[in-house]
Amino acid sequence: MEYQPIASSSGPQANYGFTNQGYVPTAEGRPAMFAPPTAESHQPSAPPASMFDSMPGYEGTLAGGGGGFLPPPQPVSPVPQPDRSPEQPHWNIPSISENTAREAFVLYASSKCCYSKAPAKDGVITNMEAFNTYRYRLETFTESRSTEWSHEPYHGQPVDAYAQPPPGPWDIPAKAPVFFQDDKQVMKVPYTSTVKSCHDCVGMGRKPCKDCAGAGNKVCWVCNGSGYRHGDDRCHHCSGRGRENCSFCHGQGSTQCGTCHGKQQLLVYINLTIKWTSNADDYVVEQSSGLKLDNLSKVSGKELFRDSQYMVYPLMGFPDPTVVQAAERLVSEHQGKYSRLSRILQQRQTIELIPVTKVNYTWKGKSYVYFVYGNEFKVNADDYPATCCCTIM
Repeated sequence: MEYQPIASSSGPQANYGFTNQGYVPTAEGRPAMFAPPTAESHQPSAPPASMFDSMPGYEGTLAGGGGGFLPPPQPVSPVPQPDRSPEQPHWNIPSISENTAREAFVLYASSKCCYSKAPAKDGVITNMEAFNTYRYRLETFTESRSTEWSHEPYHGQPVDAYAQPPPGPWDIPAKAPVFFQDDKQVMKVPYTSTVKSCHDCVGMGRKPCKDCAGAGNKVCWVCNGSGYRHGDDRCHHCSGRGRENCSFCHGQGSTQCGTCHGKQQLLVYINLTIKWTSNADDYVVEQSSGLKLDNLSKVSGKELFRDSQYMVYPLMGFPDPTVVQAAERLVSEHQGKYSRLSRILQQRQTIELIPVTKVNYTWKGKSYVYFVYGNEFKVNADDYPATCCCTIM
């Protein structure tokens, strides 16, 4: 059987150096069909390692951020020593009043769609006990730097590689950070930019169409490639050819390269990413009220103490020894953990006194408990006695 190529109504096929799919025969001597397109070679290819020149001081830099974070250089001048912590004031939080406890309880019941407010309004408070607790927080504000090879379509940008050695990653100036606010800055490393042929389209600016695999046409959807409908009636949609022009590439068989945007060349350079991060850890002193510590993470307390400087000392002379021990442990962990791959810019430690009140009350002859905690007077009542009030009273 002889295979006949099919003429395209769009004129001569420009294949841009790409080979069309092979022809396959059809039955009954009807027009031949192209083999179905394959998906291979349509995915963007990764840049080859040879595309990236070796730059002094950036030998380990890879594409896609593979170089990792860069440790900061050792300081040339003595590191400033932290000031001694100021004395902590002796604060205490007075117990909340019965009216405050009841108002918080009524507001809690009102916020629940299936809770009756009767226990909160009419329950008799029999006892209130304060279980105020401390929360120690240490924040370490760090700056980290990482590099990666990157590229963009070349349209005349400055090319400066080898004009002079590029500055080191920690020698490049960046904007002054706002302490304890996360931020990020990305910039090109000076004197690393070169021009390379696009790896994705091999410098041609176009790629085979993924819909028609470079053929410029596809099987006619009306006649399914036969060229005929209902016996010997010629298909009017494709004029009996069995194929129609590809709408995605408009019959050209190729589309503009998405990597170089048709420019054929790429500007290749090293990107420096600078991240400022506030790293925080909390320690809350256990209290014997029965309220779970997870609840306290959602509320604020009365700030008793604040110390912010380049490096903080652990607390000295605080009345609760467990807070002192937690401060010593966290300060040591932060300075060891965050100084290896980042630069510590500032540390801050605070102590809050979180009010916790346990309220015992009775309703309909039975005893129940709820907790009021935090500056926000949050309420926890796991055994609320009237949790379903769907009937209309």
